[in-house]
Amino acid sequence: MNTSHPTGRPAVGPAAHRAAVATETAAFVAALEGAELSAPVPGCPEWTLRDLVRHTGSVQRLFSALLHRLVQEPPRSREVELQLPAADDGWADWLSASAAVAADAFAATDPDAPMWAWGVDQHARFWMRRMLFETLVHRTDAERAVGRRPVIDPALATDGVAEFLTNLPFATSFAPHTARLRGNGETLRFRCTDTDGDWLVRLGPDSFHATPRTGDAPAADAGVQATAADLLLLLYGRLDRTADTVERTGDEELLTHWFTNSAF
Repeated sequence: MNTSHPTGRPAVGPAAHRAAVATETAAFVAALEGAELSAPVPGCPEWTLRDLVRHTGSVQRLFSALLHRLVQEPPRSREVELQLPAADDGWADWLSASAAVAADAFAATDPDAPMWAWGVDQHARFWMRRMLFETLVHRTDAERAVGRRPVIDPALATDGVAEFLTNLPFATSFAPHTARLRGNGETLRFRCTDTDGDWLVRLGPDSFHATPRTGDAPAADAGVQATAADLLLLLYGRLDRTADTVERTGDEELLTHWFTNSAF
């Protein structure tokens, strides 16, 4: 299964992305049961669990508004009606309602409709896929904040790695350090050990790009491999590359350069 495409269109399609937004949000809500919302979030050191919930639901509502409008250029404002809860005991229901807002937007929108996006795929499906991985990664943040060990579906995790690597070169507006990921042809390999996800990133003088790695490709200058779930969490900064579950090869300075500047 190749989870990437020259245009950024995934093999895991919009229907699966839309369904997974609902599933991942439900798991997030379940993690909130009995939780102290002032608890710190390991994956987002400056945030409380309350901050995490607000961010995730707000992203779902913002992306839903963009989908309804099928914006054709970068929006001038990120303001959207959030309908925030009046008390702490309303945050779980508010997050569930945010997923319902997203479901309504999905139902009303053709995923193949042309649409502005900050990444590669200039169609509505970009935002459906992006919403999923915003929700999924923050679901794991919430679970770790309450002492649970997150589990991620390997197929979704593989698609998440592809989505991250495909779109990262276009993220400089909100991840400015990615502009430092330049070079003279140096390559990094990112491989899933439990699926066939395998990518080669090449650093060029002006940008970098990721492509699926074929079996006869030459060895990379540096690389990491792990299960799809761990590789996804590694790329999002939720797992350190020195973890026992991650295998590193090649140039450590190149790996340091990548992970220092690829924060999303």
